Amino acid sequence: MKILFLGATHEVTGSCTFIEVGGRYGLVDFGMEQGKDVFENRALPVEPAALDFVLVTHAHIDHSGRLPLLVKRGFRGGIYLTEATANLCDIMLRDSASIQLQEIEWQARKAKRSGEPVEEPLYDLEDVQRTVNCFRPCAPDKLIHIGENVAVRFVSAGHLLGSASIELWLTENGVTKKLAFSGDLGNKNMPIICPMEHIRDADYAVIESTYGDRLHESSADSVRFLADTIQRTLDRGGNVVIPAFAVGRTQEMLYMLRELKNAHLVTGHGDFPVYVDSPLAVEATSIFLQCDRRCFDEPTRALLERGVNPLMFPGLHVSVSSDESKAINSDPIPKVILSSSGMCEGGRIRHHLKHNLWRAESTILFVGYQSVGTLGRILLDGTKDTVKLFGEDIAVNAEILFMPGKSGHADRDGLLDWLGAFEKKPQLVFVNHGEDAVTVSFAALVTERFGCGTCAPYSGTCYDLLADEFVEKPEGVPVVRKSPETPQAQRKRMLYEKLVAAGQRLIAVIRACEGMPNKDVGKFTDQINRLCEKWQR
Repeated sequence: MKILFLGATHEVTGSCTFIEVGGRYGLVDFGMEQGKDVFENRALPVEPAALDFVLVTHAHIDHSGRLPLLVKRGFRGGIYLTEATANLCDIMLRDSASIQLQEIEWQARKAKRSGEPVEEPLYDLEDVQRTVNCFRPCAPDKLIHIGENVAVRFVSAGHLLGSASIELWLTENGVTKKLAFSGDLGNKNMPIICPMEHIRDADYAVIESTYGDRLHESSADSVRFLADTIQRTLDRGGNVVIPAFAVGRTQEMLYMLRELKNAHLVTGHGDFPVYVDSPLAVEATSIFLQCDRRCFDEPTRALLERGVNPLMFPGLHVSVSSDESKAINSDPIPKVILSSSGMCEGGRIRHHLKHNLWRAESTILFVGYQSVGTLGRILLDGTKDTVKLFGEDIAVNAEILFMPGKSGHADRDGLLDWLGAFEKKPQLVFVNHGEDAVTVSFAALVTERFGCGTCAPYSGTCYDLLADEFVEKPEGVPVVRKSPETPQAQRKRMLYEKLVAAGQRLIAVIRACEGMPNKDVGKFTDQINRLCEKWQR
């Protein structure tokens, strides 16, 4: 019975934790890395086809974004997640696949001129559909048995619609150990979604530490801050551009914009236009409005019961097509633009930045965490006078702001509150999903506050839950920036990676042959052996 940390170790994105119990294997999250990659991550210790289950805390891409890659490489087990997370993952993973395909098409046009090879996307829409077919939606707060030796319960984490902390019971050799995974914990007093619920006991806990070294400013006057920012920007003839995650933060901002419009906090501009420029955000907003009302907080439920749409107001426009998106920047009327991605690493927000960053009358308002190395973080830190967008150097003249208190993550005290609610304190707390120094400082604070053992694991750290000891406790291996590959070397690597992927798919096919007639198994075996003999060196 072991836990092996693979991703989001001394880093904020790319969450992935491996579980081994009684000869069965599983994962908690399988997310993409976003922003600067600081430390090398260990690969999965088994082939994807050998995994029996995956548990998903929530739909954000840094927790779910590589699930289709897992399926592409042979995984056919169950993916357990809340119903709301399943619905959001469906649209987010399709969007991720579409973005990758668009980027590949752009690279292909560029490569055609330069003669360079083109990278393949991690996965396509067919892989996403096969992933969705593996979803096993779970009701919150209900104990789910995944075979004889694994049981799981999802508890609201208050971070995103459907987000959950996970209680996980593992049994081996008659011994049961309970683990608690915080997932991403939500900030206090977040609108729309139901608040964080607490777990009361666990033998081991794994907790995020995104904001483990700081306290959020009060969010009590966030609506007033937003109103003042819009008033000041519209008065000088500029646009308020808000990079916002399409799922979660966009809906929260719409909720706030409805409040400030109802209270007439912005004057002199009538029902000023607000554009949601993200097909994904439009789909996600529909899911928010259609999901089980138990997912919402009491004020939102009260609005819905009165027949009030909490995310709709006069002056709201949505753009889905490219032509609709382009028309936004052709319109000279001062406006508010909500677009993704939230860290400005891709998507339509980059077009809006290109049209507004150089304008001193415009404002870029960040309303969420910006990972190190992302364009959003660079703009927020104010370290550059120009940034490159679509091959052009764009001057940074716009007002750059961050909304106080407006984070989807719990701050230091919120994280400590989650741990403090344990009536039976964990014997060991693992701290992950934080920047390098933050994981270390927060782990020390947990030990000081609660007296329990802590560890800020690097990728590759493995702990034996039955023996209560570390199997491996490596140091972090910094990512070494490689010199650019030659086109020939790149093509050679890509072809080899395709061969490995094909081999993983073959393993999945072989595992599915159990129970087939002997004649068919024998014929298939002979075909594989002949293939091996042909290519064996």
